[in-house]
Amino acid sequence: MSEEKTTEPKSPLPSPTDLPQLFGRRESVPIISKIKKSIAEKRPFFSFEFFPPKTAIGVDNLYTRIERLSLLEPSFMDVTWGAGGSTADLTLEISAVAQATTHSEIMMHLTCTNMPVDKVKDALKRAREAGIRNIMALRGDPPHGAETWERCENGLSHAIDLVKLIREEHGDWFGIAVAGYPEGHIQCESLEKDIQYLKEKVDAGADFIVTQLFYDCDLFLNWVQKCREAGITCPIIPGIMPIQSYAGFQRMTGFCKTYVPQEILDDLAAIQHDEAAVKDYGVELGTKMCRKLLAAGVPGLHFYTLNLERSCVSILENLGFVSPQRAGSLPWKQSQIARRQGETVRPIFWANRPRSYIQRTSTWDDFPNGRWGNSASPAFGDLSDHHLYSHRAGKAEERRAMWGEQPTKPMDIFNVFVKYVDGSIARLPWCEEPLQLETVPIKENLKRINEGGFLTINSQPRVNGAPSDDPAVGWGGPGGYVYQKAYLEFFCSPTHLERFVKAAQEFPNLTYTALDFKGNKVTNRVDAGTSEEESVTAVTWGVFPNKEILQPTVVDTRAFVAWKDEAFALWLSLWKSIYPADSESASLIQDVHDSYYLVCVVDNNFIDGDIFAVFNKILG
Repeated sequence: MSEEKTTEPKSPLPSPTDLPQLFGRRESVPIISKIKKSIAEKRPFFSFEFFPPKTAIGVDNLYTRIERLSLLEPSFMDVTWGAGGSTADLTLEISAVAQATTHSEIMMHLTCTNMPVDKVKDALKRAREAGIRNIMALRGDPPHGAETWERCENGLSHAIDLVKLIREEHGDWFGIAVAGYPEGHIQCESLEKDIQYLKEKVDAGADFIVTQLFYDCDLFLNWVQKCREAGITCPIIPGIMPIQSYAGFQRMTGFCKTYVPQEILDDLAAIQHDEAAVKDYGVELGTKMCRKLLAAGVPGLHFYTLNLERSCVSILENLGFVSPQRAGSLPWKQSQIARRQGETVRPIFWANRPRSYIQRTSTWDDFPNGRWGNSASPAFGDLSDHHLYSHRAGKAEERRAMWGEQPTKPMDIFNVFVKYVDGSIARLPWCEEPLQLETVPIKENLKRINEGGFLTINSQPRVNGAPSDDPAVGWGGPGGYVYQKAYLEFFCSPTHLERFVKAAQEFPNLTYTALDFKGNKVTNRVDAGTSEEESVTAVTWGVFPNKEILQPTVVDTRAFVAWKDEAFALWLSLWKSIYPADSESASLIQDVHDSYYLVCVVDNNFIDGDIFAVFNKILG
């Protein structure tokens, strides 16, 4: 990370145009190329839509949701443009962040409302600089409080004007989508006229169509047939809005003047006061509609999420697009992506940053199953990737409140780690969630060694044959028994490392590897017949009826080298960056980064070993 002076961001990330430089520009493509590929492979796809929240905390939560849903591998995700351009800057920011930090293609909405041509051109320029390659071109709704839509001074009148401008200014660089209205636009004189206008938008350069929400599949399919008869040949993607609440359903269908079959109205009226029942009904109805649409040959499904998650994911699970999450099937949460369903082994190092691990391995064509072995050979993602920043870390002021307004000495840093262990703060740069239940038995030991300068970022207690349904350490289903070797991972100074290495000589069951940010290594891992670089140790395993031994978590030296780069970089990207570059606090964090070692320790005696005994000898 750069050591240049930084200022406190007004939003979780720097300006959208800075993101490609911060994270590394990844190759983006017009969405139509992905759609055509899916159609050629006869593989239906899905996509999600979000809107800019009204509060800062809402934006932070949306980033987390976008990140989570992107792991389901939608073909694209889009972000709406507020009525009257009211969220223009935020729409651009959210789109740019998502484009830079996920592996999904992002489509940014852009409207003509309150947008003079110069402002439209500027928005397109900024989007292009941020790496956004897809635009949803819309006329837009009237500004808040206005009953009718009017063209602003020096503005555009229709979506077709926006499509033409994009093509004139940027050629084929942007992919363009336009909106379709199965019931006709509420301000259009007839459905036939509306279809004519839609064809003109496509002829002007639009690549595909995404429709307004609807609840009558036959109405949609009849409309698609009329579009085809009118000469519209591009892909048409149905817009699906799962019913999340009765009041929300009434509001949205009333605003859009959406036709709702009487059967649906009657069903909802009977359960309108039971919100859980309404949500479940919405999933059932959405699944039924999607199945009918897919059977009729639609190429994909576009979900209006309303910035919510559960209903859309449940529908996708029902359709078989993603696999239902089996609670506790492994000690870490399995990915819902179909091609990762065979994955059963991971290195322990990313235990507290699972999203980073999934993103870093997203391009792998083979995932470890049964044993880690040679499956470790694919390269981990470069550090130019987004995993050096986490939206869950919070804004600069939030991080300073957790990690210190002005730390000036090592003990100030030690105390931050102690506060995390005792639950006084919720996160560290390396730990996105509070400590897990399994850590409770070793909590006081962790506090003590952190106070002594061994700064822990990962740990697990030893487990010797606990039932697989144990609430703290259980996994894998009923009737089994689970085991763990005690594990610790920490940063420490060279002096502390020297003391640890000397004391560890009296504890032959301990194996350790220490690396500084330059890659200098100190280790006692020497396995018979195997080079240290190829050494792999299972630290979690389970024995279950009618199954082979499962070993889902390992310590692998090659993976530790890759993790080391990320772990050290987080000192700078998430911690040092919250202080002025010339401050004593920034200098302190930089010194820790430059001089400390990252150490992983395994106690191979899972029966009655005590991994903390070596620290008792050091700290007295």
